[in-house]
Amino acid sequence: MTGKRFTVWAFSVSALAAVVAAGTIAWLSVRDDTPSQRGDASVTGNGLVGLGEYLVRAGSCEGCHTERGGARFAGGRAIETPFGIVYSSNLTPDASGLGGWTGDDFWRALHNGRSRDGHLLYPAFPYPNYTRLARGDADAMFAYLKSLAPVAAAPKPHALRFPFDQAAALAAWRALFFRPAGFQPDREQTPSWNRGAYLVETLGHCNACHSQRNAFGATAGPLDLAGGLIPVQNWYAPSLNDRNEAGVETWPVADVVALLKTGVSAQASVQGPMAEVVAGSTQHLRDADLVAMATYLKKLPSRTVNVVVTEASVGNVGNKAGRVIYERHCSGCHGERGEGVAGAYPALAGNRAVTLTPAANLVHIVLRGGFPPTTAGNPRPFGMPPFATVLSDEEVAAVLSHVRSTWGNHAAPVSTLEVARFRGSAR
Repeated sequence: MTGKRFTVWAFSVSALAAVVAAGTIAWLSVRDDTPSQRGDASVTGNGLVGLGEYLVRAGSCEGCHTERGGARFAGGRAIETPFGIVYSSNLTPDASGLGGWTGDDFWRALHNGRSRDGHLLYPAFPYPNYTRLARGDADAMFAYLKSLAPVAAAPKPHALRFPFDQAAALAAWRALFFRPAGFQPDREQTPSWNRGAYLVETLGHCNACHSQRNAFGATAGPLDLAGGLIPVQNWYAPSLNDRNEAGVETWPVADVVALLKTGVSAQASVQGPMAEVVAGSTQHLRDADLVAMATYLKKLPSRTVNVVVTEASVGNVGNKAGRVIYERHCSGCHGERGEGVAGAYPALAGNRAVTLTPAANLVHIVLRGGFPPTTAGNPRPFGMPPFATVLSDEEVAAVLSHVRSTWGNHAAPVSTLEVARFRGSAR
């Protein structure tokens, strides 16, 4: 074969391969893109709208689809990702939102991640979880959103870096990391466990925070709840199946329910992004659903890793600077021995939130303040003031290192560099 003929042949093979690849990616993006059977037709009218309102709350939809200071569900909130900014869409029945949408259009967005006009949606909208939502629940959510007052709010263009702003890149991502699916109950488990699995894995999309993401921003799937650093925000969402982090295997069900309903329990309290979830979503759920979630979370396969931390690796027992700072700024609430005050200020001694690695959450709380959510069950929570303007990075590192290595706590020290990093990402 002459050089010229070989070049033509190679070009033809490459072109064919490119066409096949493009066709495969295109097919993967539209697979299972037909509307499924509707849900329970007996639920109609106000009953359907009421169910939809409940499910929209369970999915924390308002939190992302409401710009700070803006109209509810009118979109426009900036969702920061490692690849740029994605702006949430308008969910009100205005022409700039869901005004021209049908139930099939809405289902396609949830199940397949495709908008009404066919364009692919970015997975900052958690359709990798919502794909397993029951069609009847999707119809109810749509009925509720269509009942809202319309708000004219034109969508803001996303601000993503190249090549992440290209449709071809998104299609390739979907081909690699997304597959439409449905929720399959486990017949070996109880109805309550299955209800909890549905709420945690699908509607609640808990793994969107409580899992690690790869270089392309994808998780291992809705069953991955092993913990991870939330991109950009740099709060650490602890593992839900590790008793050394946020696993509740040994907790009474009542304590898990209390934490999700009020933000505080005899075992722990919530802070940061999880406080928003409790305030806007889980506090409004029925007790039966909270019990179901607790039942599911308690039975997660344990992945507890016993980490042995020696005194040499901690290396900061007797940190004099940290002890002095603690006595001056912290002991008045948390006690001289880190014992805290029951019902008001959490104990630091033996507190697994104190010994988490990375120590991102501790840094955020010291710098920004610690505020459990205001809920119906805890309307006036005790909070902690911010120390961002009071303590330097060196002082924050010293006091946290002291707390993490005192009163029986055994965790690695916090470096000044870590504090500087998380201070820079505080928001």
